[in-house]
Amino acid sequence: MSASVFDDLRATAHAAADAADVETLAHFRTRGLLDDNKDAGGYDPVTIADRAAERAIRVVLADRRPDDAILGEEEAATPGTSGLTWVIDPIDGTRGYVSGTPTWGTLISVRDDTGPIYGIIAQPYIGERFEGGFGHAAMTGPRGTTPLACRDTPAIEDAVIFTTFPEVGTPAQRRTFEAVADRCKLVRYGMDCYAYALLAGGHIDLVMEAGLNPYDIQAPIAVIQAAGGTITDWTGAPAHDGGTALAAGSATLHQTALTLAAGATA
Repeated sequence: MSASVFDDLRATAHAAADAADVETLAHFRTRGLLDDNKDAGGYDPVTIADRAAERAIRVVLADRRPDDAILGEEEAATPGTSGLTWVIDPIDGTRGYVSGTPTWGTLISVRDDTGPIYGIIAQPYIGERFEGGFGHAAMTGPRGTTPLACRDTPAIEDAVIFTTFPEVGTPAQRRTFEAVADRCKLVRYGMDCYAYALLAGGHIDLVMEAGLNPYDIQAPIAVIQAAGGTITDWTGAPAHDGGTALAAGSATLHQTALTLAAGATA
């Protein structure tokens, strides 16, 4: 793949994020924001902002990259002929979005047959974009642009770990998470995709989640790998298709966490 193609993919991703920003910010923290529940047995909200942002992203992709496939959360998958697929989540963390917290984000990534090759984690309300791929890893925000680099924390006793929900997933998955988290220095909850951005920025050490879809994780994979981190599922296999995810700033810490997880499920 040539440098010109890389540049076009990156420019397209940012144009798509710009279009999504308009829609998500138009509705964020507005009174009377309504949501539909997609989970009859629980609460999985979707709002007008989710749908409008995905439509806006798709318009950009159709215009700039009409031969690429698209996989998104809110609309049916679109086939392509180029061998590239855009994987998008217009609002990752809709529960946080409807609650007014600024830790939701828009996830935009592009993958080939090997997995994600470039991704953006965008948080427009606080004006931050974390991007990774094509030899580039950086965060652009109110204070300018800074490189992304995961921190090297080899000992799990010194690690800070995040997950989105205290219950994590199934009861068995929660026990697996706790086997890792109980060894860490600090456990925090509730960041959705922003936790992966914090890991790529070198602020935390581990993220461990379950119940993921491909559009939840492919952009974080690209960003974290570009920042020097490691991310797999809980068995060490690729996490591209969702399920579970274990992200670590250092390879040593990742292996320790995998060993603990395996011991909890043995």
